[in-house]
Amino acid sequence: MLIGTAGHIDHGKTTLVKALTGVDADRLPEEKARGITVDLGYAYTPLPDGSVLGFVDVPGHEKLIHNMLAGATGIDFVLLVVAADDGLMPQTREHLELIDLLGLGKGAVALTKCDRVDAARIAEVQAEIAQLLAGTALADSPVFPLSAISGEGVPALRAHLEQAATQHRARSAAGRFRLAIDRCFTLGGIGTVVTGTAFAGKVGAGETAIISPPGLKARVRSLHVQDRPADSGQAGDRCALALTGDFEKKDVARGMWLVAPALHRPLTRFHAEIRVPASRPTLKHWTAVHVHLGAEDITGRVALLDCAEVGAGADGGIALAEILLDRETLAVRGDRFILRDAGAQHTVAGGRVLDGNPPTRYKRTPERLALLAAMRDDDPAIALGLMLERAPAGIDLLRFAANWNLDDDTAAALWARLQLRVIAAGEERIGFPAAAWDALRQRLLDALAREHERTPDMPGVERERLRRMTLATLPRAAFDALVAELLAAGAIAQSRAWLHLPEHRASVSNADRDLFAVLKPLLDAAPYNPPRVRDVFRASGTAEDVVRQLFRRQARAGELYPVAHDHYFSATAVAELALIVAELNAAHGAARAAELRDRIGGGRKVAIHILEFFDRVGYTRRVRDDHVLRHRDTPAEWLPQ
Repeated sequence: MLIGTAGHIDHGKTTLVKALTGVDADRLPEEKARGITVDLGYAYTPLPDGSVLGFVDVPGHEKLIHNMLAGATGIDFVLLVVAADDGLMPQTREHLELIDLLGLGKGAVALTKCDRVDAARIAEVQAEIAQLLAGTALADSPVFPLSAISGEGVPALRAHLEQAATQHRARSAAGRFRLAIDRCFTLGGIGTVVTGTAFAGKVGAGETAIISPPGLKARVRSLHVQDRPADSGQAGDRCALALTGDFEKKDVARGMWLVAPALHRPLTRFHAEIRVPASRPTLKHWTAVHVHLGAEDITGRVALLDCAEVGAGADGGIALAEILLDRETLAVRGDRFILRDAGAQHTVAGGRVLDGNPPTRYKRTPERLALLAAMRDDDPAIALGLMLERAPAGIDLLRFAANWNLDDDTAAALWARLQLRVIAAGEERIGFPAAAWDALRQRLLDALAREHERTPDMPGVERERLRRMTLATLPRAAFDALVAELLAAGAIAQSRAWLHLPEHRASVSNADRDLFAVLKPLLDAAPYNPPRVRDVFRASGTAEDVVRQLFRRQARAGELYPVAHDHYFSATAVAELALIVAELNAAHGAARAAELRDRIGGGRKVAIHILEFFDRVGYTRRVRDDHVLRHRDTPAEWLPQ
């Protein structure tokens, strides 16, 4: 169990930790010289069952709240320290308010310096403490009068902490590994070491992780958990990890995260629910704030989504908001954070992250606000189900899983629970509920039927055009899976590059067939650079407009392809060119105009037109001057026959 101290400066937090553990948590020369805690300190003490009790000692000065919050976000148990002679002081109240906003509900109160006051004063301060805790997360927490100097009362507090540790339920290790870095230093013979509290998941020696947001790849060389050597650490543990990688100590700072690679998704804004305490003034839209999340302190602004201002009124000071940050960090759904004013003088609100991937538009629509309300529920199925209802083009499941920090097994169980159709699209996974997938099938079939009715002389619809007709926002991988399923079921058919209903046939008149038989040898004579319409007219004497209309009808029938304006290639030539482009991709990773020109002869301009044609029909995609196959295995159905 990890215990964090809280309380006003000079109320004896560090002295008490030393009395409980024998460890002086003040590690800096400045702290020892001045006798006050400036930064986070750590101490550990063994328990009878062999486990370890860890302490995070925080500074109590009002100007060091940012350091206090860096240590408070990962603790399990709060030890609120109040000096009997001073009684309740400003940082006593502020620290308690922060604890309440962070949702820390387990704790005890140490009433220190009782050797300096009489029994009446002790009773008076105890009554003040009870009144202060009423209505907070620490209400009814036990109070232990003691003296850390004489030792009186310390054994009773330690016994209570040991008992609480035996009843403490270790955090679930579900999810991918996340650790909020609060220290970084170097050790001779070991290298760079980072320390922090693990928020989720597990990590072991030899595993790879990412220092985020900078994206530094690191390998865990070794680790200590609760100040002891260990093979692995998990959620709730204080960990010190020796890292190796292409970085130095200066590249790592407090506030960064050490995470599993799948969680390296830096963000500069997120949607959240926030709460303004009753003791604080109304929070207005676009207020400048300091955002304390994990071990980080970032400046930013609050954009309220469901109101213009929020205070302790009818809504209890609760609102939905977008938090915009001045630099990148990481966050997942459920992370707690604190908002302080622009001068870092006062706490203005606390909150909980709901969505780390918010939309850039339509953020205040009733539908969006309803989704954020659904994200308040701890069951991800509720939010995902609502998202799926409103996303006919499917949901990026890996992005959803990262926002909720679901590991592979948990995510797969959720997909199965909702009976999703999951489509692999490169490194993405797109999810559809069964009803939405069936609706897409019908939309595709209806689109084909309408097009056949509109253009009965066309052999079908090109693949990319049919995707847009079905649903323009449908990812290509999902459309390909849909087409493959319909082809396998015999619900649609393919003729060359055309998709059509099985019963549809494009007809060519006898006159067109006879005239095309006369003109086609002119195209076959130079298959990779055939004559244009005007050149066919000049060579054959057939009127130019007649040639043009004939070639258009033959293209609809699949005999020709309009590679460029008035420049038609035979289906056989296009199939051969498609194979050449595939060969260039296999040899060089992509096809380029110069290489294609060298293979087929002719000019560079014709080669460019051919490659642009393959881009248009979806066979390749352009990446600067390269033309890369969309399907590396070059399935035969993509090649015109």
